[in-house]
Amino acid sequence: MDLSKILTIAGKSGLFEVVSQSRSGLIVESLTDGKRQPVFATSRSSMLEDISLFTDEGDVPLKDVLWKIHEHTEGQPAENPKKDPEKATRLFEEVLPDYDRDRVHFSDIRKVLTWYNILLEKGLITEPADEKQNEGESAEGGGSEETAAGKKDSTGKK
Repeated sequence: MDLSKILTIAGKSGLFEVVSQSRSGLIVESLTDGKRQPVFATSRSSMLEDISLFTDEGDVPLKDVLWKIHEHTEGQPAENPKKDPEKATRLFEEVLPDYDRDRVHFSDIRKVLTWYNILLEKGLITEPADEKQNEGESAEGGGSEETAAGKKDSTGKK
């Protein structure tokens, strides 16, 4: 999951994708309505890649939390936090049971679940690369594999 070009802007709802750079900032496109707009260097914005959530043991990157939600919901949209805050909180507690309840507020949970639903709708929720790599190594035994169909290299290709 590549969140390096997706950002959130303080005071604006939704998520935005960076499409270009200008002298004074960035040009972004809303993931919800597709409208483009400038984001100036003075705007408070954060790349989703740089966001993490507080847990009792440390910080967990947002992309890992999003993937856990994806696995928990089996690829379906998460509960709408505006419609049923209690269900949304329960979902979040099941996904990240050790989140720091003193520093992660319901507004943060609402944002994460809303962002998840936006990213899912746009097809941007994908398995983290490090998990894909680990699965590939375990499936291949970390080396080459020979089958009745012929020899394969470490990437699984003939």
